[in-house]
Amino acid sequence: MTSILGERVAELRADHEHGASWMARRAVEALAETALEPAASGEELLTRLVVAGRELADSRPGVGAIAGAVGRLLAAASANVQLEVPELQRLVGEEAKSLVNGRERAGASIAIQLRERLEDADVLTHSASATVREALLRTPPAHVICTASSPQDEGRAFAEELRSNGLEVELVEDDDAPARLEWASLLLLGADTVFHDGTLCNKTGTRVLAEAAAGDSVPVVVACEVIKLAPMDAGDAPPLTAEEFELTPPALIDCVVTEEGTVSPDEIGALVDRTPFLREGYALLSR
Repeated sequence: MTSILGERVAELRADHEHGASWMARRAVEALAETALEPAASGEELLTRLVVAGRELADSRPGVGAIAGAVGRLLAAASANVQLEVPELQRLVGEEAKSLVNGRERAGASIAIQLRERLEDADVLTHSASATVREALLRTPPAHVICTASSPQDEGRAFAEELRSNGLEVELVEDDDAPARLEWASLLLLGADTVFHDGTLCNKTGTRVLAEAAAGDSVPVVVACEVIKLAPMDAGDAPPLTAEEFELTPPALIDCVVTEEGTVSPDEIGALVDRTPFLREGYALLSR
């Protein structure tokens, strides 16, 4: 493992402050740098990228955005492996820039789709999703309830950031959050991964909130870029080993808002199936 790649893998393993989108961007940047190293052929470069991509994806197994992002780069490289090495390196670099820029456009698209739901709403959110942040700042709701999101407590800094941008924010401890849903009109969540069957992988504490929301007839909406979708059902994925993640079944989710549109959990599979780079990228990572 190169020093740059090793440093990035270590960074991703140790990070407990940033969301999945940030991690995906850091992984893409590392893979783009790896692509610049000398190679005798396109095949050799692709092999090196696959190994590096697997290291990056394995650094945080519960964060599907990393696998989705590096998988997209690998799919592009694989489809053009016949190119001369300098041309293939240039293509990977351009694809990496496009992916990072696309993330910004995706967040804006999701925020626009959430506008009507957020106007005059009382919103409860968990953890510190960058996608949720963008939506809340674009359309400030009447009131935001942030959970502390223990044990990393990233929700505390998230609440302060929202307050500094003029939003009315209440910070609650995780154990008190389910009861606060009685006063909320929307549970808005980010995502680390949404699986082919609509199952959500997100910060521990998400499921109990979704269950409480169902009991109080509060809609549960997930804001999720397509890059975070996984072309496999949750039951076929490697078991979660990190205590910070848990699964929430699709029956507890009302809809998933992506840059490609708003879909129900049972429509996620169709969206994944018409996004070839997800399937191709995951196949390269698992070979």
